[in-house]
Amino acid sequence: MSDPLRVVIAEDNYLVREGTRRLLEDSGEIDVLAAVGDADQLRHAVRRLTPDAVLTDIRMPPGHHMEGIEAAHAIRAEHPGIGVAVLSQHTDESYAFALLRDGTTGLAYLLKDRLGDLEELIRALREVARGGSVIDPQVVDALVARRTRTTTSALAALTPRELDVLREMAQGKTNAGIEQALHLSSSTIEKHVNSIFGKLGLADEPVHRRVAAVLTFLRQTHAA
Repeated sequence: MSDPLRVVIAEDNYLVREGTRRLLEDSGEIDVLAAVGDADQLRHAVRRLTPDAVLTDIRMPPGHHMEGIEAAHAIRAEHPGIGVAVLSQHTDESYAFALLRDGTTGLAYLLKDRLGDLEELIRALREVARGGSVIDPQVVDALVARRTRTTTSALAALTPRELDVLREMAQGKTNAGIEQALHLSSSTIEKHVNSIFGKLGLADEPVHRRVAAVLTFLRQTHAA
């Protein structure tokens, strides 16, 4: 069994903050080092405790705007080994784009509904701690629905099955994980993945092509 993941939580609502702390700690997989109520406290806690990952709300005092996203950028810049998962109530693509505008490594954009799915929440925290990326599937679905109605989008060239694969990729799944989710063979998944990269112009991108495909999608949506 892997060691508990060391996490700092930031959430201004006391009940949500303490409920999330208890939920994660009771899993036996997470060691919550601190639970704080604003972005300044979050940055101080990260500097002092150097956790493996951070779970932060998107809106916190003083402005209740995008303090969580700003804190995520600051933490990743100062501590590149620390992953950050941002929780939001919004499927609005502008928030996801704001988080991922400079890259996807070690970042996750999750809807607050994910608090009810402990297994997926912990998986996302472990993924960002490893330097991976996760985008909530509901956000991906909303963006896919919008962009596939725009014929000028590169995503309009993707087949329905390729869009299914893209949704799974956005959740940080490997080819093996996509095989299990979609009940397809490894060769079929590999074919779809390579086709997605080609159609989105990512054939020559480096190792993070999987989430780069979703980031390309977010950039197109933001510009529309």
